[in-house]
Amino acid sequence: MNFLRKYIDKIKPNFQEGGKLKMFHSTFDAFETFLFVPNDVTKKGSHIRDSIDLKRTMIFVVIALVPALLFGIYNVGYQHFLSHGESVGFWQMFFYGFMKVLPIIVVSYVVSLTIEFAAAQIKGHPLNEGVLVTGILIPMIMPPDIPLWMVAVATAFSIIFAKEVFGGTGMNFLNPALVARAFIFFAYPSAISGDKVWIAEKADAFSGATSLAQASAHEFDKIASVQDLMIGFVPGSIGETSKIAILIGAVFLVFVGVGSLRIILSSIVGLLSTALLFNVIGLNPYMDMPFYYHLLFGGFLFGAVFMATDPVSASQTAKGKIIYGFLIGVITVLIRVVNPAYPEGTMLAILLMNVFAPLIDYYVVDANVKRRLKRVKVSNN
Repeated sequence: MNFLRKYIDKIKPNFQEGGKLKMFHSTFDAFETFLFVPNDVTKKGSHIRDSIDLKRTMIFVVIALVPALLFGIYNVGYQHFLSHGESVGFWQMFFYGFMKVLPIIVVSYVVSLTIEFAAAQIKGHPLNEGVLVTGILIPMIMPPDIPLWMVAVATAFSIIFAKEVFGGTGMNFLNPALVARAFIFFAYPSAISGDKVWIAEKADAFSGATSLAQASAHEFDKIASVQDLMIGFVPGSIGETSKIAILIGAVFLVFVGVGSLRIILSSIVGLLSTALLFNVIGLNPYMDMPFYYHLLFGGFLFGAVFMATDPVSASQTAKGKIIYGFLIGVITVLIRVVNPAYPEGTMLAILLMNVFAPLIDYYVVDANVKRRLKRVKVSNN
């Protein structure tokens, strides 16, 4: 590492003011800060010094995603061989899934990093590390058989129109990964819905319907067991099937102080309480389904842990986070149960609450100000 540090210090003047490669300063700075901790320090004024910077925050999220990603890779292979009735070993399943998932990850990162590097060079700003998370989240919320060109188009759309036009990382009011999924859902719905897309190269005679699709069609006898739903041995998006792996990531994020426990718990409470209320109402078979299935179906838990908690697009106040998360859970169940045309409501619920998050914070702060003003007498003199 000392050799690498000396080499970087040697070529660094070329990328600084007056150097012949000054135009690529942002690109050089991105690689340097990725390899080493920046040596910049504050010179004056009051600053908060903390070991958790944006780079560490993004890396922590990527680490938390690893368990769900690894299981997702294995499950892609497992579902493929299961559909063909073939019995193979663990590593053969994992390798098959790896070869299916890797191109999606590569396309996502190549497109997102290219746009981020170009934007940084044009603006003369440092590269934003937020792309590290967006680049891995997008593949994890996609079906394993998604065409790669769709991944490229959706990634480009989300990076440009959900991030860069608003100023880049820290300025986006919508979660970029969910914008990519929404783009594919509305532009190419056949590629992200139906039985075929959820299993890579599945056998024609094999039903690859997700549990949400089966519940929406009132085929409750075909729904997987609670154990399989928890472990993740079901068709679905690459990173969303294993609830255990997602919970491992959630515990890690909360432990390191990156994930919001308020948002995660309040969204789960909102989901379960709304589902329980529908159990009481019971106007259709979907409402009579056990309320806890909503937590195990689809990508709700993945969205609640890794997307609803996005510190940029989520509410910022303590009470606002609780309201924000609770409404995500409520709206998810409403979309699933009341709207039969769209069985998965998590994506739309989070995007909708991303829009209302600033408004929630505004009224929380406003109520707090009014409450404080009542405690004191304000003189007009």
